[in-house]
Amino acid sequence: MNNYMNGMFPNEFMMAYPEAMPKMDQDAELSKKLSKQAGDNMNFNKCGFDGKTSPNELYDVYNGFIRGNMFPNLYNKYKLSRPYDVKGMNEQAELLTKLDAYAFAAHDINLYLDTHPNDRAMIDLYNQFSADAWTAKNDYESKYGPILVNSNEGYPWTWNKSPWPWENK
Repeated sequence: MNNYMNGMFPNEFMMAYPEAMPKMDQDAELSKKLSKQAGDNMNFNKCGFDGKTSPNELYDVYNGFIRGNMFPNLYNKYKLSRPYDVKGMNEQAELLTKLDAYAFAAHDINLYLDTHPNDRAMIDLYNQFSADAWTAKNDYESKYGPILVNSNEGYPWTWNKSPWPWENK
């Protein structure tokens, strides 16, 4: 048995020790203020998705990636005035960001297709993003080596060839 509130659940504790209960009724204005403030900060839970979408209404691949959502009517910036821009410091990082963006876009569209499996336009868009992600993966791997363990083809293994990424200059 844990020692949290003498082993009681919180509501049992409050019933056993009513004097420990906060006196929120004494300050109804504070209670209203806290409630309103919590409501203002909880706007990310309000869903604006109406169930109708088309590929023309989505963010482009990069903007969907930095927002974490391809659907503008589902994106809520919460407390961010502007999403953080992802800038690669070199060509390798830029290729990896491109791969991440296309893979994210394909995955997000795939989630949409879980609930809308007959949306032909979105299926076509998913197929395009998947192909673009595959192309970006191949571009990356042709220059910098395998990125996934199942990217290896044949023997000898290419993933253990030098130089390692931290040995590149």
